[in-house]
Amino acid sequence: MSLPVTLAVLGAALLHASWNALVKASPDKELDTVGLAASAGIVALLLAPFLAIPARASWPWLAGSGVVHILYFIFLAGAYRWGELSYTYPIMRGGGPMIVALVGAFALGEVLPWKETLGIVLICAGILAFASGRHDRRATLFAVANAMVIAAYTLIDAEGARSSNAPVSYTFWFFAANGVAITAMVAARRGAATVATYLRKHWLRTGIGGVCSLAAYGIALWAMTRAPVALVAVLRETAVIFGAILGAVFLNEKMTRRRLAATGAVMAGLVALRL
Repeated sequence: MSLPVTLAVLGAALLHASWNALVKASPDKELDTVGLAASAGIVALLLAPFLAIPARASWPWLAGSGVVHILYFIFLAGAYRWGELSYTYPIMRGGGPMIVALVGAFALGEVLPWKETLGIVLICAGILAFASGRHDRRATLFAVANAMVIAAYTLIDAEGARSSNAPVSYTFWFFAANGVAITAMVAARRGAATVATYLRKHWLRTGIGGVCSLAAYGIALWAMTRAPVALVAVLRETAVIFGAILGAVFLNEKMTRRRLAATGAVMAGLVALRL
């Protein structure tokens, strides 16, 4: 993985942690995820017509990703409803890469050298160490379920972006379709008037979150066309470091010795990836 790709993925990790912190701080997690998806979808829909249409081979992957992402937003809202950002976020982001690395090796033929494997092990161990301790079981169940969803959409979108011949365009069309789907689903369940009222009141926060989400995922998909999926997926998970900092500074969550040690493990893993 080249230095420019590494730096780009780290920037995407910061953006990802930022929009998750915004959702966690919101008064209604489910409606905030709707606002975020809708905002990202609007931006994507405005820009997508100016880009090349993704190759037809990527369309089934695009549809599959849209379905899986609906589950992602449902589980995300549930995890943040019952658990702290610094607990649920590491489980969701740490569990996914381990699954991706295994599936990438067996299904995609991306068997990594021992240095990269060591880096993955260190980063995942550090990420999961962030989440140790006693917490609400509902938060754990939602977070673990979302880790599996994250692994699924990472593999789906990696193949979709690669077969699209236009990863940026693939990203924008996905966000446009996903924004429509998730907004319609929640509006049908909670009422269109309720959703509209909430979005009018909180448009600035959800708008910022949507742009961060779109940029973070677009950078990640671009990186997956330049480097092995497992390496990009794991490097993205350094977002938990940013998440821990944001949680401590803005959400009054504690930065314990255990979490500092976990940060050290993540950083050691990054060094191993770069050797």
